[in-house]
Amino acid sequence: MSLADFFSPLNNQKLSPETGFYTSQLGFKVEMFSNDFPDLETEKFDIAIIGVLEDRNAVNNQGTALAADYVREKLYSLYQGSYNCRIADLGNIRAGHKVTDTYVALKTVIAELIKKNIVPIVIGGGQDLTYAQYMAYEDLEQKADLVVIDSKFDLDDSTETDSIETTSTSYLNKIFLHQPNYLFNFSNIGYQTYFVNQDSLRVMEKLLFDVNRLGDFTNNMPVAEPVIRNASLISFDISAIRASDACANSNATPNGFYGEDACQLCRYAGMSDKLSSIGFYEFNPAFDRNGQTAMLLAQMIWYFIDGFYNRKKDFPLQPKSQYLIYRTSLKDQSHELVFVKSKKSDRWWMQVPYPVGISGNERFHLVPCRYEDYQIAVSGEMPDLWWRTYQKLV
Repeated sequence: MSLADFFSPLNNQKLSPETGFYTSQLGFKVEMFSNDFPDLETEKFDIAIIGVLEDRNAVNNQGTALAADYVREKLYSLYQGSYNCRIADLGNIRAGHKVTDTYVALKTVIAELIKKNIVPIVIGGGQDLTYAQYMAYEDLEQKADLVVIDSKFDLDDSTETDSIETTSTSYLNKIFLHQPNYLFNFSNIGYQTYFVNQDSLRVMEKLLFDVNRLGDFTNNMPVAEPVIRNASLISFDISAIRASDACANSNATPNGFYGEDACQLCRYAGMSDKLSSIGFYEFNPAFDRNGQTAMLLAQMIWYFIDGFYNRKKDFPLQPKSQYLIYRTSLKDQSHELVFVKSKKSDRWWMQVPYPVGISGNERFHLVPCRYEDYQIAVSGEMPDLWWRTYQKLV
């Protein structure tokens, strides 16, 4: 089966202005599926844009299936940055007879694109599509680090876990409980405590997952960069942005990230050498005012593309001459901690050793970190990130 079988073509006349695109606009640069499906075999693309016409499990937010074309209309009016973009727009994945059929189609498409070294940008749909995005990594048999940017944890507190449906408010249950387990780490960015059950917080702590309150990033967005740099895939819920900046969501709330914060998070995502897919979910055009949320989402994707074409390619850490190694010991001399700093980007990593007896190709696991983690280690204390990672390797 060809990937083209999953997609419906785009209406070029609807997406382009009457006079056509200027040669420097993204709409002129992107190869769209309007007549012929882009040749992913012989033509070299770096990024593929995918719309998903599915919102049946978007809780209290039906209408998100229409999101992709509204975002495209704004995105393609923006101008290309100082790079030569190679982007294909594959069109929209049609909703299947059942929601699970849509999931199968999306995971198949994402897995095939990653195999071709093409980064998919998914424009949903409900955030339940994150489950299909994650399942692509099972098809690839790759361990995955999932980062979700959301104001809450989409966990169902029901004790009947087997009967939980995959919805935009419960898809994490399916990911956490799925076997075989390909999830190495989960991180949340931007949760708001009054939306979170304390039992859910305890579950996250027990599973050694990283959860970060919205307040952690107030006037300090660089704190998010190492978390995002560790991600294999990212799921961005538009409701994580405050309603005044992104009103087009029936679950929008007064607090959240500012629009410029969301753009900065997306640029961090684009610059991550490890990231291989990203999804933007829960945008509902029915609630938009003057296309403002569609334009914000278009700008977020623009920043992701800009970050992608400014990747430093300093991971994996080769050649060694491009890095500085720092070693320090804890006060009790129980561990020597090793840090690596890139000369290209000034970004930091920690080396976390595999426990004795654990087989693996590597002798240590590399974790993105901040300079502050190195300072904690120099003072003789154990960085919390080092210890959590070590426990996962046991």
